[in-house]
Formats: sequence, C-alpha cells, structure tokens
Amino acid sequence: MRTVDIIIKKRDGLTLTKQEIEYFIRGYTAGDIPDYQAAAWAMAILLQGMTPEETTYLTMAMVASGDTLDLSDVVDIAVDKHSSGGVGDKTSIAVLPIVRACGLEVGKMSGRGLGFSGGTLDKLESIPGFRTDLSKNEFLQQLGSLGLVLSGQSLDLAPADGKLYSLRDVTGTVQSIPLIASSIMSKKIAAGANAIVLDVKTGKGAFMETLPEARELAKTMVAIGNLCDQDVAAILSDMNQPLGVAVGNALEMREAIETLQGGGPKDFIEHCLEISSLMLLLGKRATDKGEARRMAQESIDSGEGFEYLKKLVEAQGGDVRVVEDPSRLPEAPLKSIVKAAQSGYISEVKARVVGETAVVLGAGRRRKGESIDPAVGIEVLVKVGDEVKEGQPLFRVHAHDQGSLDDARENLHHAVVIADEKTDPLPLFYGLID
Repeated sequence: MRTVDIIIKKRDGLTLTKQEIEYFIRGYTAGDIPDYQAAAWAMAILLQGMTPEETTYLTMAMVASGDTLDLSDVVDIAVDKHSSGGVGDKTSIAVLPIVRACGLEVGKMSGRGLGFSGGTLDKLESIPGFRTDLSKNEFLQQLGSLGLVLSGQSLDLAPADGKLYSLRDVTGTVQSIPLIASSIMSKKIAAGANAIVLDVKTGKGAFMETLPEARELAKTMVAIGNLCDQDVAAILSDMNQPLGVAVGNALEMREAIETLQGGGPKDFIEHCLEISSLMLLLGKRATDKGEARRMAQESIDSGEGFEYLKKLVEAQGGDVRVVEDPSRLPEAPLKSIVKAAQSGYISEVKARVVGETAVVLGAGRRRKGESIDPAVGIEVLVKVGDEVKEGQPLFRVHAHDQGSLDDARENLHHAVVIADEKTDPLPLFYGLID
C-alpha cells in the first residue's frame, strides 16, 4: 500500500477502504507519513468529501491511535455532551449537576477556550483551588464515588486528531465536515462515551455560521454514532447572539450558580433544560421528553442540582464558600456601561464581536498557553427583538485597566444594530437530529 495512491484515490472522488484509512492514520501518527502528504490528503477530503462509512473508519482509526477510557466498570451507561463552541456557553457547569441530581452519573473531559469561544475549564478555575488536572485513576474514582466529575484531558486521547488538527489549521482545511465530525467523535468515544448529546451551534458566533452547514455536521456525527453502535442526538442551537447574559469566566460561573439556584436568564435556563432532558433520555433515566424535562426542572427547584455543584467543587479541591457566596469570585476593578445611541429595536447582537471583545479584555486567549484574567468580561443586557430607548444600557464591561476598557467600549458600540422596525426574537433551537 502506498500513501500517494491513497491521496490520488481520494483526490479523484473514490471511496477509501477501512484498511487504507487505518494505514494512513497509523503512518501519520507514527511520523512515517510527512505533513505535506497529510495536507494533500486533507485537502482532497475537503474537496471530495467522505461517505458516512469512510468518516466512521477515520473516527475509529483516530480512536485507536492513543489511549482509551473504559467506564463500564464504574457506570452502567456513559453519557457525554459536547458543544461545538460559542459565546457565553457555560452549559456544562449547570447541566452536569442537574442530570446527576436526576440519577444519571456523568464524567466529562472538557477543554480550554481559544479565541472568542470560551472553555469550561477556565470558568471552573475561577473558583480558587478547583483542580482540573485529575489523573485517570482520580477521574474514575470520583466518578465511582460521587457519580460526577468534570476535568481536563489527562489521557493521550486520539493523538492522531491533535496532530491532524494542527495541520488543518495552517492548510485551509479546518472547515471539512468529515474532518470536524471525526475530530469531535473520536475524542468522545475514546473518553468512554457510549451515548453522546451534541450541541451544534450555528450563527455568526459559531464555527458553523450557516444552518445548512451545522445540519450537515450534526447529521454526519449522528451517522458516525449509528455506525459505531452509539446513541447520539444532535440539537441545532442558535449562536447569532451570546447565550445568557454573562461572557467571561467568573461572570459565567456566577450565572451558572444563579441558574442552579432557580435564577438565571430565561434563554440559558431553557438551554440547560433542553440539553439535560436529552441526556436523561439517552441515559435511560426518563422514558419521554416530558418526564425528562420535569425531572430536570425539579432538580433545580429542589436545590439538588445546586448541592451537586457544591459536591463537585469540594471533591476537586475548590473553595465551596465561593459557590455558596458568588460575591467571593474574582471581580474586576473597573466597570462601565455602554448605552444605546438611539431608540428603536435590537435587530442584531453580534456574538462574535462580543466574544472577541472579551478576548481584548483578557477573558480569552489569542493563542494556546496564554494566561487569562478570570475577573474580566461583559454582561449583555439586551437580546434581539428588545425595544430600547436612547441612553438605555446595552452592555456592562468588567475590565482590569483603562486601556482595555476603552477598547472594549469602542468595539461594543459596533456589536449591536438598532433598527426602526421591530425584529422578531431569535429562536433558541433549529431542530433535533437523532
């Protein structure tokens, strides 16, 4: 078998075999296939696409390239969730305690933020002492004892994916649907999941900017799940405007806490209930959507979800007093309101601009390894469809210094569009694929 023949075959739009894909991934991971050939292969996939079977072979070849986690000795069914990234998406922090309070054990490995898309680990680390670097044994032990763990990736899961992603980033092939789908699904399967809820964002603040792109990605990942004998459900959710109010690590942590205490913004609460319901259905803790939603709501109303967040924080070394009193979270020294320049109706709240402005403030990273400021961020005080009056607050900026505050204020003046005619509110969801 020759690498160049596999590249040519895909370039010509032909279907690769399981053996050819495994050979290519094995060789690239080992360093036997050079970057220039892998780049040519990735470009051929971008241009010619892959069948569901090919994409599944690619996914499983990447799973086999590194460590895998077996959760079957600890839980009867391993349900995981994945969000394709967005602005103000702190869903995991609220959803995992909710579903655990409903009797579903869940162990999740999360990532850090890069660019305008925030990371769950960064938000949790705004709690002093919270550990995100659990070892494999610590992860499994906590999952077995508490039934709830949320940590960083301690294993070398799907290293072929990491290597291929770095190459895609510099060769213009990031947008390939088969490569995105196999990247996401390989890490989830390697982490021990046998049921997966996918929150696929679409809009100007998402990686999939159009609904057809997001739907194609969701269908591809669900097809991989079917072919791998995994239960997978993908919900298409809006990311044209930020989710909730808070954008920034400590601010988002506070909002997740408020939500578990029965407060929180309406759109974020609804999002959490929808994702929780899907997880409870896939985890066989509920028989239908109505029952699952009632269970999720009850875990909030009773306070059990909030109690599990406290248990999670305590188990991973965090200061529980911060959860009980969010005013202990890091707080920025400077705060400033951005006001509406005119009266009218909000027709756009540009999620990407808000996210990129949060990076300017120091809430996110421009490149891997950069430090972040947990205290800074933005509160988004309006939604699409709202009527506003001239001088009404649109954003509240939390900054560390005057320079970044001034830059943020300037950016945020361009983050909203105020129209004379009333605009309909944006939907939260665009459909479910299962």
